Amino acid sequence: MEKKVHNVEGQVKAGPYSHAVEAGGFIFVSGTGPVDVERNVFELEDVKKATAITLDNIRRILKTAGSDLDRVVKANVYLRDMADFSSMNEVYATYFKDRQPARTCIAAKQLPANISVEIEVIAIK
Repeated sequence: MEKKVHNVEGQVKAGPYSHAVEAGGFIFVSGTGPVDVERNVFELEDVKKATAITLDNIRRILKTAGSDLDRVVKANVYLRDMADFSSMNEVYATYFKDRQPARTCIAAKQLPANISVEIEVIAIK
């Protein structure tokens, strides 16, 4: 199976990985956090803002790979604190109004840079 790597100019990477990999008709987006790419800073406090920034970053990655949020079939959400679930969910729902993907949401003991949310998705090309 052939695979194609997609990286987004200006999008932060914190290690040796790709923003997304295309294989078998799917786009696999790496865990993405709330980095304001214009200011190059993390949103660390407000989980609603953090969720919106994260999903905007994922949308940008998917567009680079030739897909979009409406083609997401699976999402994994990692929260710093499960007490933030309702706030995250409120914003998340606005990004997936008509086509809600399958989803897993867990609280992680610690996320990179102490971010409040990290999301990874799988989308159809």
